[in-house]
Amino acid sequence: MNIQINSDSNFTVHEEFNTQLQSQISEELSRFSEHITRLEVHLSDENGHKDALNDKRCVVEARLEGMKPIAVTNIANNHEQAVEGAIEKLKSTLDTKFGRLNNHKN
Repeated sequence: MNIQINSDSNFTVHEEFNTQLQSQISEELSRFSEHITRLEVHLSDENGHKDALNDKRCVVEARLEGMKPIAVTNIANNHEQAVEGAIEKLKSTLDTKFGRLNNHKN
């Protein structure tokens, strides 16, 4: 599973945070790793340098082997929470998708 982390011009992903995200995402989605060929994580700050509640956005797009990509979005007070929420949404979506596929195979 290849993980690519992108950010907008209002936010810079430092190497330490990049490493932390790579590790967290790999661990959280490890049970789906045989189905996911690529993950693209897009981090943005909706209000630039102004302080505001719920202005950090994380969009995670999962490219699945032989299927259409799935994208989820989460907005939170900081990028860590935004990523955590997006990962949870993606896990739920993948559980549903692969649960349905397994039901059709049986």
